[in-house]
Amino acid sequence: MDFGKAYRAFLDQSKTERECAAETIRRAEAAGYRNLNDVEALHAGDRVYVNTMGKAVQLYIIGKAPLEEGINIIGAHIDSPRMDLKQNPLYEDTDLAYLDTHYYGGIKKYQWVTLPLALHGVVAKKDGTIIPIVIGEDEADPVIGISDLLIHLSQQQLDKKGSVVIEGEDLDVIVGGKPLKDAEKEPVKTAILAILNEKYGIEEEDFLSAEIEVVPAGKSRDFGLDRSMILGYGHDDRVCAFAQIEAMLNIAQTPDVTCCCLLADKEEIGSVGATGMRAHYFENAMAEILDKCGVYSELKLRRALSNSRMLSCDVSAGYDPSYASVFEKRNAAYLGRGVCFNKYTGSRGKSGSNDANAEYVGKLRAIMDDNKICFQTAELGKVDVGGGGTIAYICALYGMNVIDSGVAVLSMHAPWEIISKADLYEAFKAYHAFLLHA
Repeated sequence: MDFGKAYRAFLDQSKTERECAAETIRRAEAAGYRNLNDVEALHAGDRVYVNTMGKAVQLYIIGKAPLEEGINIIGAHIDSPRMDLKQNPLYEDTDLAYLDTHYYGGIKKYQWVTLPLALHGVVAKKDGTIIPIVIGEDEADPVIGISDLLIHLSQQQLDKKGSVVIEGEDLDVIVGGKPLKDAEKEPVKTAILAILNEKYGIEEEDFLSAEIEVVPAGKSRDFGLDRSMILGYGHDDRVCAFAQIEAMLNIAQTPDVTCCCLLADKEEIGSVGATGMRAHYFENAMAEILDKCGVYSELKLRRALSNSRMLSCDVSAGYDPSYASVFEKRNAAYLGRGVCFNKYTGSRGKSGSNDANAEYVGKLRAIMDDNKICFQTAELGKVDVGGGGTIAYICALYGMNVIDSGVAVLSMHAPWEIISKADLYEAFKAYHAFLLHA
């Protein structure tokens, strides 16, 4: 229960990948981690972090063993499904002001209407000034939202397929309805611009260089009358990220093997871009660490990567009795039964999958049992129904052993998701044991 309470506080401070990265670095620095760029030489026991564009973070504890023998890695992603503002988002239509959005990741679009929503992000001014934006989280803040059609006029709408009941271009957020006195054109839009300028000093053209995300407004909550679960935005995949961070920060001794906590961006859209796992910032960081340990060579870098062991820590679909037909009960993840291992993900015939080898799974079973950790194995739905991907197959390209491991989630990719506190705590224990014993 205490661990769940700490996670809720983390989740409420980390509604975007930028906020999650900043909170991770804050916690790491408080625990004695230093920026790798500020360190000239590394020795066993040193703790450093790498910040990639404020959206991806790596934490390292240098171990006693040579790096070329491999390191123990726990990796998660810190982006979540949401809506992003377009670069020219603000407009007025029939006495209402709107922000035009482009959804990010896989969502059921109809789930995002008639909810209180908030704005989180940054505006980058031409002079290089970065202005953080958070509107809708403080109790004194207004919220925004997307309207839906009243049931009395919805006959045609309700005849549509679920995928098009609400379409992408209809996810426009209402942000105002009060005209600015004496404004000659678009008085409501002009009034919104005046509010933004007064509060943040930004102008309409500043949206061109802004990254502002639309997310559910409000804090995470204990879920269930027994408080056994947590309802929150972004469990996928910040629940695994938090368990990872805590696992790293709870290693007091100098480990035998170097430990790494890897937090990546852009997984929900294919791990692309400079902060996605397909980029080379992890490999580059490893090269820097080898160099600052005084042992760098291209061959040792390749050996270090291929000899490493990794848990790709991502959530799994929790078995939901209300939708039992899409699950295969003998191979499903259940809330409250512990951390979940997915030997393979992908879809249909394991397409796009990382398929961990049996020897590696056997070693992990021993670690879990030796440390009295509750775990389960699962697939993401029935063979011809389910499917999904993680960062596992990308890291496996280095030749290292990788398997997916995470927490079961109900209502995955919905604005509000559900996890079990017991599973969260077992994930923390599993990641801590893996880092020290893999």
